[in-house]
Amino acid sequence: MYTGNVRVGGPGDVRELPHLIISKLAVGDYNNNSYLLRCRQTGEQALIDAAAETDRLLVLTGETLRTVITTHQHQDHWGSLADLVKATGARTMAHPIDAPGIPVPTDIYLEEGVELTIGSVQLRVIHLVGHTDGSIAFVYDDPEGTSHVFTGDCLFPGGVGNTWGDPVAFTSLLNGVEEKIFGTLSDETWVYPGHGDDTTLGAQRPNLAEWRSRGW
Repeated sequence: MYTGNVRVGGPGDVRELPHLIISKLAVGDYNNNSYLLRCRQTGEQALIDAAAETDRLLVLTGETLRTVITTHQHQDHWGSLADLVKATGARTMAHPIDAPGIPVPTDIYLEEGVELTIGSVQLRVIHLVGHTDGSIAFVYDDPEGTSHVFTGDCLFPGGVGNTWGDPVAFTSLLNGVEEKIFGTLSDETWVYPGHGDDTTLGAQRPNLAEWRSRGW
């Protein structure tokens, strides 16, 4: 049974949905999560955040990886990107605002509302400003179940991502998370963050007012 509780150096975890297989692996010095998404029908694969430990990522992806998506420009999320692209020939995707901060050319820009296609599976792109100006998250609406959201560093168990004490950035990020994630998705929605354990929107929703009050 999938839990999403993985640790650096340990095994990954795999969630098998009717149309999509999600593999989660923890890598690197900052306990980053890399997620491999594989379409059941076509076998096409996309990796969210080539964070670190290229060798372990290649064991996960193999050499048929078609796409690598970077959620935002912070180095701990793209440390293995160049090596992984060199090994697989995968195309790269990121938001155009953060793309200049990623030292591998971005082949395809992902902006708000774009439908990202992986084989026969579609994910919707959400743009969230605050942790960085060009952070993106992805929603997969399982036609036979609940939704799944990959949040990068924008939403975690216990709060939104770091905005380093900037009240404007914090308000922007929390407003975006409330409107675009909590405001549109059900409590059963599973949350896959950029670091650490997974959660659900239902587990976090009661804390939104507290997060806003405390300012982080």
